Amino acid sequence: MYRSHTCGELRSSHINNEVTLSGWVQKTRDKGFVVWVDLRDRYGITQLVFDEERSDLEILEKARDLG
Repeated sequence: MYRSHTCGELRSSHINNEVTLSGWVQKTRDKGFVVWVDLRDRYGITQLVFDEERSDLEILEKARDLG
């Protein structure tokens, strides 16, 4: 499956559900302990949040390299 949802259709009801997205990184913000990634597709934007408490260190480092 290429993707399960588009960025424009995700809502708060999707929290804690596994989704597959595709798109491009529009913007990243790194505050050291948390990284925000704006993932965009033709339908909208989804903000991904990676932090030290809830994300594996390896995933957090990969998020820092996006962009």
